[in-house]
Amino acid sequence: MTMPTRSLGTTGPQVSALGLGCMGMSALYGEADRTESIATIHAALDAGVTLLDTGDFYAMGHNEMLIGEALRAAPAAARERALVSVKFGALRDPDGGWSGYDGRPAAVKNFAAYSLQRLGVDHIDVYRIARLDPDVPIEETVGAIAELVQKGYVRHIGLSEVGAGTIRRAAATAPISDLQIEYSLISRGIEDEILPAVRELGIGVTAYGVLSRGLISGHFTADRQLAATDFRAHSPRFQGDNLRHNLDLVEALRKIAAGRGVSVAQVAIAWVLSRGADIVPLIGARTRERLGEALGAVDVTLDAADLAAVEEAVPAGAAAGARYPAAQMAHVER
Repeated sequence: MTMPTRSLGTTGPQVSALGLGCMGMSALYGEADRTESIATIHAALDAGVTLLDTGDFYAMGHNEMLIGEALRAAPAAARERALVSVKFGALRDPDGGWSGYDGRPAAVKNFAAYSLQRLGVDHIDVYRIARLDPDVPIEETVGAIAELVQKGYVRHIGLSEVGAGTIRRAAATAPISDLQIEYSLISRGIEDEILPAVRELGIGVTAYGVLSRGLISGHFTADRQLAATDFRAHSPRFQGDNLRHNLDLVEALRKIAAGRGVSVAQVAIAWVLSRGADIVPLIGARTRERLGEALGAVDVTLDAADLAAVEEAVPAGAAAGARYPAAQMAHVER
């Protein structure tokens, strides 16, 4: 398979049609196998995936070190093609708790210095604050990243989970390559204001949560027991009646997938791919098996009849439960 490419906006790089979100290899989804995680990154690079996404706060730097290790062990050509996107700014404590976000210019440069060391690279391809710091104007945070661009430590500036007004203010400060934000069949909140804004400004989208943390992958079951360290154990969409309702949506989607001879996950990813050439889905595969399934979505073309059937099975706003617990939703701009 030849992996097609897409552009991260008018000022961003060309990347593979799918990116690999590496968070689950280190944090928030229970235990992960380090050897399998590195093998999955290598398999993704071998398949033509170029975009690797991480955050400096994923297991307090573990995920960056994991990616750095995988890149050092990858063939030179694959390593040269790899583009690393890093989110920063989330504040953690030794107990694993969360205590806000820091977007001050001095903090931006401090975070970047540590990320460069952990990744073992001389520059970060896309750098972005994970959530808006309510105490620091976005112009100051973006301005600090722009200084890192001027010095060669960062190639492109991104944003994450911010609203249309913040996007416009950021873009007036420095060129923005893309916005990373949740977007899937059951998380379509960006369609009203955010997606039109980024398209007007020539900003691309890297869409995370395209399988809604496995909820619409076709593999999640109502009786699955989640570890206390698994984010989903506390996510409203995975609780009680919400979970049963959402899994009913998956079963409706499964009928469409079966008619096409593909998996539920492939239909869900193909739907995101169908939303525009300026959207790059991030797949959160933690194993080579799940990676292989996700990559197959690139070869799935949904025609008008397919798309209509998907919309009927999972209409906008059909999901039960919020994307995050209330405390975390407070940090999300919409």
